[in-house]
Amino acid sequence: MSIDAATNNDSLLNTQSKRESNARSYPRRIPIAIDRAEGINVTDMNGNTYYDCLAGAGTLALGHNHPVVVEAMKRVLDEQTPLHTLDITTPTKEHFVSELFSNLPERFASKAKVQFCGPTGGDAIEAALKLVKTATGKRSILTFHGGYHGSTHATMSISGTRGPKEKVNSLMPDAYFMPYPYKYRCPFGLRGEQTHQISSQFIENMLDDPESGILPPAAMILEIVQGEGGSIPADIEWVKEMRRITKERGIPLIIDEIQTGIGRTGKFFAFEHADIVPDVIVLSKAIGGSLPLSVVVYDESLDQWEPGAHIGTFRGNQLAMAAGTATMKYIKEHNLTLHAAEMGERLMRSLSKVQEYTPEIGEVRGRGLMIGVEMVQPDLNRSKNGSHPANPKLAGKIQAECLKRGLIVEVGGRHGCVIRILPPLIITKEQIDEVTSILKNSIKKAKLAEVSE
Repeated sequence: MSIDAATNNDSLLNTQSKRESNARSYPRRIPIAIDRAEGINVTDMNGNTYYDCLAGAGTLALGHNHPVVVEAMKRVLDEQTPLHTLDITTPTKEHFVSELFSNLPERFASKAKVQFCGPTGGDAIEAALKLVKTATGKRSILTFHGGYHGSTHATMSISGTRGPKEKVNSLMPDAYFMPYPYKYRCPFGLRGEQTHQISSQFIENMLDDPESGILPPAAMILEIVQGEGGSIPADIEWVKEMRRITKERGIPLIIDEIQTGIGRTGKFFAFEHADIVPDVIVLSKAIGGSLPLSVVVYDESLDQWEPGAHIGTFRGNQLAMAAGTATMKYIKEHNLTLHAAEMGERLMRSLSKVQEYTPEIGEVRGRGLMIGVEMVQPDLNRSKNGSHPANPKLAGKIQAECLKRGLIVEVGGRHGCVIRILPPLIITKEQIDEVTSILKNSIKKAKLAEVSE
């Protein structure tokens, strides 16, 4: 197919639907074809410009084509350094590792090792699972309701989403799901502080109960803020308890920082909010500065696997390392972690005001620039957990109305009822206010459309 000036959104979308897999997802909810992009904006083939508050599912920490990222990649190309090196080292790679370690808490960095993986977060999670199983000699993995860690065989096994699993047999065994402290839809039918307290008590009791049926685990894996699960931030005291519980029992704690890492939650790494030292962290998305890259960083005591235990042809992506180094430096030098915290608070304050006169908004939540707005059906009776039923239909309508008004957002969470907002960390106050205005008008329009049906 030739691309010419007459090509528009519809022609490219039609061609895509004929040639791409039925597994494609985003184009079904965001039916545009992107022509160019800069900063927080993307422009489609019809000339429409949008605020991109999906940002590659959190990948684009500095937005599209940020000058420092582009310059870093150009420098690699101009100097004719290698683009592909497997795991053979280069100055570009060593600069990347040094910058990464300099941003880690000293207590962790001083004893850390790093493993470069294939270009996706899922592959890095696979590597982390191999790492802890090799080091401990155990096989059980503790994971959490609502968690998402990837779509490979093993990562799907430890993710909460049931849909993709239904037609895939023989997933990884010995994955045990624990209750995550989701206050709005408390798994224990409670609300507030009791949610995280009882979750902690349940998990500690399960580990100490000789009749629990679960063998001592090789690791616990969790997200400090669940992403695909609906932008659900864990209570900081609960995170501290998970570290205490695992530490006391010699269980490696894996923190999935694939979406939360590199400034997204208002700290460089989300686990820093709780002032803990994990055993393993997994990084991807923003770590490559918009290009494919993933790594596992872990305590040196776990470094017991043999050479070649985890490999991947594209683990030597030099352009991504250069882009990632530039991104991390820029975030640190411009204090974008604090900026993300401030902009997130500004957005949540504004959305909470909208919630005051919008009963269809069950909860506004998040941490930093990782925000969720849960849509519910307020006219229906509350469930036993105290919340109104989910309203995925309304959430989908809001997403569509946002797109019409120039805003790209995602939907996710339980039943697909959560509007998820993941803008680049460079978003300004003015842009935050414009995004809020678009969301407010889109919610109003979607509600009217729902009533008229």
